[in-house]
Amino acid sequence: MKLVIAVVQDQDSNRLSNGLTKNEFRATKLASTGGFLRSGNTTFLIGVDDDRVPHLLDIIRDNCRAREQMVAPVSPMGGNADSYIPYPVEVEVGGAIVFVLPIEQFHHF
Repeated sequence: MKLVIAVVQDQDSNRLSNGLTKNEFRATKLASTGGFLRSGNTTFLIGVDDDRVPHLLDIIRDNCRAREQMVAPVSPMGGNADSYIPYPVEVEVGGAIVFVLPIEQFHHF
């Protein structure tokens, strides 16, 4: 058994949740915040049998897409003002960060 932790952008969250439900994967959703852009993310915790991991990864890949977005940088409160860029920059957002961890035991009460 594996624990899959998938951190996805909020824009992809509902689409991924629907894809998981449609394919009979049970997941716990947690609200989270990214450190770089300080924007909303959703973290999915999914327990899955080893043989279903590739199918799960395909669902995540199909529902979480990276895209370019213009963002205004955060002011360097107390930081180095020399590195602060006062105008919006284009960055890649979205997609998914996925961790697959081995599970020694699983209990459902």
